[in-house]
Amino acid sequence: MKSLQERLGGLDMVLSARLGGASVSLQPMPGEIPVIQTVIGGREELPIFITASDAQVLCICYLWQDDEIVPEKRLELLELLLDLNPAIPLSSFGKVEGRYVLFGALSRDARIDDIASDIVALSDNAIDALDALSSYLS
Repeated sequence: MKSLQERLGGLDMVLSARLGGASVSLQPMPGEIPVIQTVIGGREELPIFITASDAQVLCICYLWQDDEIVPEKRLELLELLLDLNPAIPLSSFGKVEGRYVLFGALSRDARIDDIASDIVALSDNAIDALDALSSYLS
């Protein structure tokens, strides 16, 4: 079975082409679980992390931490995130260890073009989410 880095070979070029020539870097992250950090030029503050299991390829973008939510607006924000989930193309909101995320999952057999499409949508959705939800954050 190919390593994650081998599996994602050429993803940076496909992403760059889909993003109008933007710079894209893929960087393996140290750790027990293989993870590739994807940084898109002009969107450096919202890297996307890619990992894979036997069943899926998972792409995650961290948005904000629990303690960044305005306490008085917490419940309203949580309700809004649930309401928004069905309307966000190819992405869903979630929470990982106290950090809110947007994520997308694809079949383990997904083609590089499909993974690139998911990453572009996830990156666009993360920017839109931060813009739309900034009034709930401190």
